[in-house]
Amino acid sequence: MPAPLTAQQIALYMSKRRAGSRQEVAAAAAGISVSSAHRIDAGRLQPKAAKPRGRRRPDPLAEVWEPLLLPLLERHPALTPTTLLEHLQEQKPDQDWSSLKRTLQRRVQQWKALHGPAPEVMFPLAYQPGEIGFCDFTRLKRVAITLRGEPFPHLLFHYRLAWSGWAYGQLIHGGESFVALSEGLQNALAACGGVPKELRTDRLSAASRNRDGSYALDITPRHQALCAHYGLSASRNNRGVAHENGIIEAPHGHVKRRLEQKLILRGSCDFEEPAEYAQLLAEVFCALNAPRQQRYEQELEHLGPLPAFRFADYELLTVRVRSTSTIEVRQVIYSVPPTLIGRQVMVRLHHDRLVVFLGSDWVCQLPRLYGASGGKRAWCIDLEHLIDALRAKPRALLHCRYQRYLFPDSRWWDFWQQLLVGGDRDAAARLMVEALYVAVRVASYALVLAFLEQAQRRQTLSLSALQQRFRVPPRCQSLPDPAIPQHLLATYDHLVPMPALCGGGSGAAAPAQTAETGALPQSLAAAGRSG
Repeated sequence: MPAPLTAQQIALYMSKRRAGSRQEVAAAAAGISVSSAHRIDAGRLQPKAAKPRGRRRPDPLAEVWEPLLLPLLERHPALTPTTLLEHLQEQKPDQDWSSLKRTLQRRVQQWKALHGPAPEVMFPLAYQPGEIGFCDFTRLKRVAITLRGEPFPHLLFHYRLAWSGWAYGQLIHGGESFVALSEGLQNALAACGGVPKELRTDRLSAASRNRDGSYALDITPRHQALCAHYGLSASRNNRGVAHENGIIEAPHGHVKRRLEQKLILRGSCDFEEPAEYAQLLAEVFCALNAPRQQRYEQELEHLGPLPAFRFADYELLTVRVRSTSTIEVRQVIYSVPPTLIGRQVMVRLHHDRLVVFLGSDWVCQLPRLYGASGGKRAWCIDLEHLIDALRAKPRALLHCRYQRYLFPDSRWWDFWQQLLVGGDRDAAARLMVEALYVAVRVASYALVLAFLEQAQRRQTLSLSALQQRFRVPPRCQSLPDPAIPQHLLATYDHLVPMPALCGGGSGAAAPAQTAETGALPQSLAAAGRSG
C-alpha cells in the first residue's frame, strides 16, 4: 500500500501547476503518481488532518492525580508543581517521585490553562504627542559606585515622554524626597523645553499619601502646587501595580545596563567628584535619545510652554549657630563661619547641598550629608571655617569631638597618629595645627603633607622648619594689659586761669586786694586736699 500523500507534496504539486507545468512534470516534481495528480486536479484528494498522538505508556500519575493532587489544585490554584511534588513525596514516601517532576509540571500547566483562574489581561496603550510624561526613581544595584574610595549611596531620577520616548536622568543624593522630585522634574522639563499635559508617578511618598480614599486628596499639597505651577495634571498608578508605569519601569533596565557597560569600558567605578559621575550618566541618556530625536522634535510642538521662573526645589529651615560655630540639620552637624555664632540663619535644604543665608545675604554653601541609620549623628566640617580659631587653641585638636573630620583624608590622619605616638602630644598638636593652617591659607594639602613626610624621614621635622619652609610668621602672642599709673590731680591746675598765689596760698588775702577783686578762686589741688 503506497504511503499517503502529505500536505507538502500536494502544496508543491499545486504550485508547479499554477506556474504552468504539465501534470506529469508537476507530479514528478512533487514525488507523486500521475493518478494521484488526477485526483488532486479533480478535487477528490484532500490532506487529512493529523490525528492527536495517543498515550504510548501507562500514566505514571494515574493513582495520585485525581485522588490526591487535583483536589489541592482546585482549592489552591496558586500551588506550584514543585510544592505538589514535595507534598506527594511526604504522603507516599515509599516511592521516589523526583523523576516525574517534568511530567507533573506539564500536567499542572495543562490543568491551569483549561480550568485554572484566568490571568490578568494586559491592554496595549497608545498616547498622543505631548499628552503625558512619566517620572520615577531607581537604584543602581549590580555595581557599587564610590567617590574617592568611599561608598556613594544615591538614586537615579528618570523622566520620560510617553509618545517620543525622549528621556532625562540625573543623580539624586539621599532618598525619594520631595526636594529631589522637585529638582529632578524641573531640570527634566527645562532640558526638554516644554511641559506635557499630565505627569504620572508611582506611589511616591513625596507625591502621594498612599492611603485609601479620594484620589484627589491622595496627592500631597506640595506636589499639587508644583504641578499647578507648570500646568501639569498629577496622576499616579494604583498601589502595588507597577506595570501601570511600564513606559518608565521597563526603560529603567535599559538605562542601567547602558550605564554598567559604560563603567566597564571606563575600567573603574570610582570617581573623584559627583559631577564626573553625572557627566557619564548624561552621556548615557544622550545615546538613548539619539534615535528618538526626530519623534522628540515632532512632540516638542505639542508641549506647553515653561513658566517664567522655577518652583522652589528646596526646603526652608531656620536654625541658630552654636558657640561651636556649627549648626545641626537632620542629625548632621555642619560647620559655618565663626562670625555667625549666636545668630539665627536661614538654610535652604536641597537634596545635595545646603545654602546658608543671614537675612537675605548669602553666606556659604555646604555639601549635604545624610546620617547613618540608628540616629547616629554625622559631621560635615569645613576646615576653612575653623582653622583660625583652631590655630589660636591648638591643644583643642587633642580632644575635639570631631577630630577625625578636621583632616582632609586618611593620609593626613595616619600622619597625625604617628605624631601622637612619637612623643610630646602638645608639641604634636601645635605642629599639626600649624601644618593644617599652612595647607588652608598658604599652600595646598598635597604640598604640605609631602614636606611633612620628607622632613620626618630626615628627622628634621619641627614647627620652625615648617614656618621657614612656607614663610609663615609665628603667631603673635596676645599683648599683656598695659600698666597705666594714676596721675596727680594737681596736673589739672593749669587748665583753670587764676592769679599767682602768695605764700603758697595758705595766708589770708590783703583786705585791699580782696575788696578790689572779690573772692579768689581756690586751686583744684588745694580744694582736693581741703575737702
